Amino acid sequence: MLNSLIVGNWKMNGSLASNQEFSTQLEDVRIPKNVEAGICAPYVYLAQLQGLLEKSEVVLGAQDISVHIKGAYTGEISGEMLQDFACRYVIVGHSERRQYHGESNRLVGQKALAAIQHNLRPIICVGETQEQREASQTIAVVAEQLSAVKQILGEEALANTVIAYEPVWAIGTGLTATPEQAQEVHAFIRKQLGVHAEQIHILYGGSVNPKNANELLSQPDINGGLVGGASLKISDFVMILKEASRVSEYCP
Repeated sequence: MLNSLIVGNWKMNGSLASNQEFSTQLEDVRIPKNVEAGICAPYVYLAQLQGLLEKSEVVLGAQDISVHIKGAYTGEISGEMLQDFACRYVIVGHSERRQYHGESNRLVGQKALAAIQHNLRPIICVGETQEQREASQTIAVVAEQLSAVKQILGEEALANTVIAYEPVWAIGTGLTATPEQAQEVHAFIRKQLGVHAEQIHILYGGSVNPKNANELLSQPDINGGLVGGASLKISDFVMILKEASRVSEYCP
């Protein structure tokens, strides 16, 4: 069985002072051996966090990546640059990037490929809007998003990815998919991943918090969480890590 993977997505939050306080509190936290923990922070704080987390078991990640290696691409950040800050993960295709920056399924696949080419593990986000769910289009939408990525990566490279199912209607709204709803989509995703399906983490993202973490993470095809607001508060983040550990202990 895969160890649980819990990744905090800080989005456009943080400050030098609050990051310092977070890491100071983290020093007293022992990360369970059966859980991997990561933080995907804004670019401007990667250097600071690289130093602060150096002795921690929490790994560092970024929230986006350019498809370009270098050149005249103002505002873009390349995989080479992320390597300089010891990033292990990078989020690609988050619904907010798709919505506010017009990122297509194909572009998401290209970004995932750029990440893998720089020894980064892309956390590829897929998920449906409220309107699409109400129209019973969830599976079709997720299938289309995954298909574009698979065509670009191929099965071998796909094994080096993490997939995050994040129903758009549950992100930052306080709404959460029921464990049964989440499991249904996760099981579908697993079937689409081919020969490496059992070694790929599939995370749930969408208002994960200490109260719902156990029920969600107990589902057979949910291997962890992409955590938004709850990852900004050390007590909540640690509680989710503990719930993930408990689930891993009781799921052979």
